[in-house]
Amino acid sequence: MFLRINTRLVPSNRSHSLRHVSALIALAFGTAFAHAQASTLTLNEALQLSLQRSSLPKAAEAAVQASREAAVKAGQLPDPMLKVGIENLPVNGADRWSTTQDFMTMRRVGIEQQWVSSDKRAARSDRAQRAVESEEGNYLADVAKVREETAKAWVTVLYAQRSLALVKALEQQSVADLTAVQASHRGAKATAGDVVQAQLAVTQTRDAVRKRELELQNAKLALSRWTTTPVETVSDQTPILESRVPHLSIEDLEKYHPAVLAARRAITLADAETTVATKERRPDWSIEAGFSQRPHFSNMISVGVSIPITVNPSQRQDRDIAERSAMGTRARLQYEDAVRGMQTEIRTLASTLSSQRERLARLKSELLPAASQQTELATAAYRAGTGSLSAVFSARKTQLEQQLQIAELEKDAALIWAKLEHQVVPHELASVAKAQQ
Repeated sequence: MFLRINTRLVPSNRSHSLRHVSALIALAFGTAFAHAQASTLTLNEALQLSLQRSSLPKAAEAAVQASREAAVKAGQLPDPMLKVGIENLPVNGADRWSTTQDFMTMRRVGIEQQWVSSDKRAARSDRAQRAVESEEGNYLADVAKVREETAKAWVTVLYAQRSLALVKALEQQSVADLTAVQASHRGAKATAGDVVQAQLAVTQTRDAVRKRELELQNAKLALSRWTTTPVETVSDQTPILESRVPHLSIEDLEKYHPAVLAARRAITLADAETTVATKERRPDWSIEAGFSQRPHFSNMISVGVSIPITVNPSQRQDRDIAERSAMGTRARLQYEDAVRGMQTEIRTLASTLSSQRERLARLKSELLPAASQQTELATAAYRAGTGSLSAVFSARKTQLEQQLQIAELEKDAALIWAKLEHQVVPHELASVAKAQQ
């Protein structure tokens, strides 16, 4: 299985087409997909499903195939032109419209071929290949987008499930408390106010359950948008919030980060365009050969060469070269900006993720134990008759809020990790595109 959650950048010697990659995905993971649909959906399975079934990579793959088809013809000579005609046909007199009476009338057939020099055709082929690479970069960008969005949707479902489980547990506890308070009220050990307060707590927790259920339903729909299959539940496995992306070098970013890769390939495409414009400064010649048939006289052959005259190259051909050269400068500047922007974004995400992990560790070690202890003390005081029921409800509400706060913080950290880790493509897919160069 080559679609991993982590991003281990190991050079690959395998060379497959993008179509073969899609086929391998379908064959390798078909059984796993069926299992995933029948049980809980893991993050790996969600990523595999989305990559196999999403329309975005398939559309980009079709664009790659189209550019490859165009590249095949780029270095070919133009089709020859068949030329047929009649010369010196009479239009009046006794021989009008006759092709055989007048000795000057000739029936002519010929062929004309535009000749493109080999270096010019080589430049066009190179430009077409650079266009293929650019489309392959777009394919990888769509792959990265699908994986990133799928990972974030999966994380959202995971923490929506956990939040719902928390409020459902509180609902069950509230119902049990209400039953106990009602029994105590009948035994004159609790007041009517205690019963009303317990009923209010049940109402509030049930409303919280409905809210969390809606959030979970919407999160599942968002995940189904990428997996293209209904999602019942996801595996309750917290991702390891560590990423290798911040440690990638510029060379690795050019291979595995679609934005940087696209910016680099834009430079090569612009350079190829400049080369073509330079070669096009020399016009293409056309060679023609013809055969003319005359009645009652000798037949004739003719040959000729047509040479375009570059009347004002400084205002036409040279302008094309200058335009392409300026586009190359633009591509280089955009590449520099893309690298700086991507490095800044990666560092920002990595710094934020590190801060979130530190906050989570501190809250789990300090906040949760204190909240749990507060609830235990309030409950013990109420049972001993030295505390109020409202204090118990308040302590439990505080504990739930703190648990939800930590769950929300975990969710934010996981979303940052998903964006950071999945913005690069699996190295096997990047190697596929590289092998096509």
